Amino acid sequence: MSGPAPFTMAPDVVCLGESMVTFLPSRPGRLADVPSFTRAIGGAESNVACALAAAGHRVRWVGRVGRDGFGDHLVETVAAHGVDVAAVGRDPHRPTGVYFRTDEDRATDAHEVVYYRAGSAASAMSPATVPYDSVADARILHLTGITAALSADCLALLRDLTAPRPGRPLVSFDVNHRPGLWRDGAAPEVLLELARRADVVLVGADEAERLWGVSDPDAIRGVLAEPGVVVVKRGGEGAVAFERRAASPRGDTVTRAPAPRVTVVSAVGAGDAFAAGFLSGTLRGLDTRARLRHGHLVAAAALTVPGDVAVPPHRARADRLAALDDEAWGTLHLGPGWTGDDQEVRTP
Repeated sequence: MSGPAPFTMAPDVVCLGESMVTFLPSRPGRLADVPSFTRAIGGAESNVACALAAAGHRVRWVGRVGRDGFGDHLVETVAAHGVDVAAVGRDPHRPTGVYFRTDEDRATDAHEVVYYRAGSAASAMSPATVPYDSVADARILHLTGITAALSADCLALLRDLTAPRPGRPLVSFDVNHRPGLWRDGAAPEVLLELARRADVVLVGADEAERLWGVSDPDAIRGVLAEPGVVVVKRGGEGAVAFERRAASPRGDTVTRAPAPRVTVVSAVGAGDAFAAGFLSGTLRGLDTRARLRHGHLVAAAALTVPGDVAVPPHRARADRLAALDDEAWGTLHLGPGWTGDDQEVRTP
């Protein structure tokens, strides 16, 4: 298979990390009881890449897949979303990762995920296999803590990419703590190290509690004092952004944005979608409240579909909703199909 040609212009964003083929269940229930599955793709960084491309940005996904049919499917599917995949490596000796999951919410005990990713092509990413030139020309480089957990080589790569250097892209880091991937108890220390070296950090209050024993947004900002922007996600309660401002007496401006009410189909992929919405607003130079609201809106698109990747609302519509006054924003109720041109957003 010959790879797509790279874009002729530098990307707005490079998203680096593992993507896998995911198998979605045909019905609710235990994996042992599900008779069939539908093939899709999943991966935090490629999810963000696809959502940003759908929002009109130039995006490159950098990853590594096997030289196998699943790798072909991944590369072709991500490319079909308008993402530059020319820098994706093909490994002839390691397979593309796959996983199966149930459709229950990830936060519940009933949720099951079975990964077949040990020894995957992506786990061989390293400073030697991923040239810095493949990410250096972007305005934003988006990374997640998932990559750091895949192998010692992957962790070395993230340390290399987050190291201070002249002309480094703005580094966005989604903590994305996946407890099942960390076997040695190193997650709190490693993820804190990487987050502190980033420029923009996205972290859930629940994962900050698991990792560092803090859940209050102000306390989380105290732990993550170095990044210029820290966004604390609080699920249905919304999000809080801390942004360093030299002119501010306290050094930070604090912006809070409640989440709209959403009829949830599946929670998988919502965090990645939020990151895409927030980064899209960052690229467009929107104010912090608008960035957070765009994060909520793209997350709502993901929450109202069964797969990991959702088509975000058209920019004009998202801009109109993000500009609502606080009272009107508080009446939003977003359900399945709300991003379609002929769908009306419901209010109570």
